[in-house]
Amino acid sequence: MDVRSSLAAQGYGLAQGATRPAPGASPSRSDAGEAFSEAIRSFTDTVQNGERMAQAALTTGADPHSLVTALAQTELAVQTAVTVRDRVVEAYQEILRMPV
Repeated sequence: MDVRSSLAAQGYGLAQGATRPAPGASPSRSDAGEAFSEAIRSFTDTVQNGERMAQAALTTGADPHSLVTALAQTELAVQTAVTVRDRVVEAYQEILRMPV
């Protein structure tokens, strides 16, 4: 199993818990806003970690395995963000096509 498959499987496993609502909890705007904020924070942390690992590898000769892992996670995060953006744009375009 390559690094991408492993990271994708790990990310999928973590995402499954996010799709199920908590027992007895009703969805509210603040929960959705908090979830979105947490997703953005997680994305930012992942990208910054990849940048730190790349700088460390170039300057101090850090562990190449850690660098590859961090860059693969960063690539997966960017691909996920692009996919979400594309879906939002598609939904917006679909709303624009609705007859009034």
